[in-house]
Amino acid sequence: MSKQISPSTPEINRLRAAAALIPIIEAGLADSKLSVERAALMASFCEWTMGMPGNDAEASRLLKSIGRGLERIRVALSSSAKNSVS
Repeated sequence: MSKQISPSTPEINRLRAAAALIPIIEAGLADSKLSVERAALMASFCEWTMGMPGNDAEASRLLKSIGRGLERIRVALSSSAKNSVS
């Protein structure tokens, strides 16, 4: 039996995009393929999506996932900033 995918809305699509960006940002920072500025810009999109209403279970799950990912990215960005100052 196939899994039912919830109907698409602009809000859900933005949340899905933000959730997909998190591992891309993390990998780019880890491999030094993304500049700190670019990663911060991408993370700001993810932060913006956190303001989307969580009407259903999928939105709530995505919001939690994005929030956890943004915390990891903030740590990586702050350590990158400290390394560039030293």
